[in-house]
Amino acid sequence: MKILIISDAWRPQINGVVRTYEHIGAELEHMGHEIKVIGPADFPFRMKLPGYAEIELALNPYGRLKKMIDAWDPGAIHIATEGPLGQAGRRYCAKNGFKFTTSYHTHFPDYAAKRAGKFLPFLTKPVKEFFIRQLRDFHHSGAGLLIATQSLEEELRGWGFETPMHRLTRGVHLDIFKPGEPELFDHLPRPIALFVGRVAIEKNLEAFLDMRWHGSKVIVGDGPDLAMLRAKYPDAHFAGSKVGDDLGAHYRSADIFVFPSKTDTFGMVLIEALAAGLPVAAYNVTGPRDIITEPFLGALHDDDLANAAGRALEQAAHKDKRHHHVKEHYTWPAVARQFLEVIEQVGK
Repeated sequence: MKILIISDAWRPQINGVVRTYEHIGAELEHMGHEIKVIGPADFPFRMKLPGYAEIELALNPYGRLKKMIDAWDPGAIHIATEGPLGQAGRRYCAKNGFKFTTSYHTHFPDYAAKRAGKFLPFLTKPVKEFFIRQLRDFHHSGAGLLIATQSLEEELRGWGFETPMHRLTRGVHLDIFKPGEPELFDHLPRPIALFVGRVAIEKNLEAFLDMRWHGSKVIVGDGPDLAMLRAKYPDAHFAGSKVGDDLGAHYRSADIFVFPSKTDTFGMVLIEALAAGLPVAAYNVTGPRDIITEPFLGALHDDDLANAAGRALEQAAHKDKRHHHVKEHYTWPAVARQFLEVIEQVGK
């Protein structure tokens, strides 16, 4: 089958959406399917997303997108994001009677509300409600909505989403993310509390950096708040972006993983950390509550991250148990099969 994926998030961006479709695409090609991803870089006119210089959005993409879709003649279309390209892809499908699926990867209502509220607090609620309506309408026209967890489905149902929902979990490359001896951080006092991800307001990093902790805090990643947080928290260690084996070594060399975000829909870094043997400390919110389901995996708390971190550290010895848990539940071949089953079901 020829499967087209339309995404406002694609290379050279590095984020969970990009990595998800890179891995799914590779697995589907291995199964014999043809995969094409259309992203912003395929369009000559783009603008940088305010606050995220590394993210570009295609401007007025419909005409060129239509030509690309017609030329490739896909058997299935999946729209991964709700930005300009996603909107244009939805418009194409509506005009041509083409059934399509969508995904809900990003809690954009919460992201937008958090950014608006930073400057004008009274806008927090109306901004969130506005984007909930926009996204509900966007996904309503699709034949199926792919989501990562049960708690996310419950949240979207509470927002009035009625689109048929299907589960699409995430996977891990176990050859990169695996337990092992620490290779880094010899110069830092232990225990090492690690965060990996975008350094931006929606990740709630100040909750991690303000957290009571008797060892060292390490942040791996880049983003618009990096310079501000470096200046505000000189005792924290900011390692910058890491990929591949280097990223795996950073996980293996820490003692626990701390995930302060309250707005992620899943958190691929959570299962990377578990695969590397780290216990996870997080808030009891969508994403972490769906993944940290056993005591040996870590600890959650409604509002006290330090409490969760202390309890998670007590589970540090179960490295192999955590790795085996991920191996059983989070593999990319299984994710690709989930994706394909929904695509084929919608096309009937």
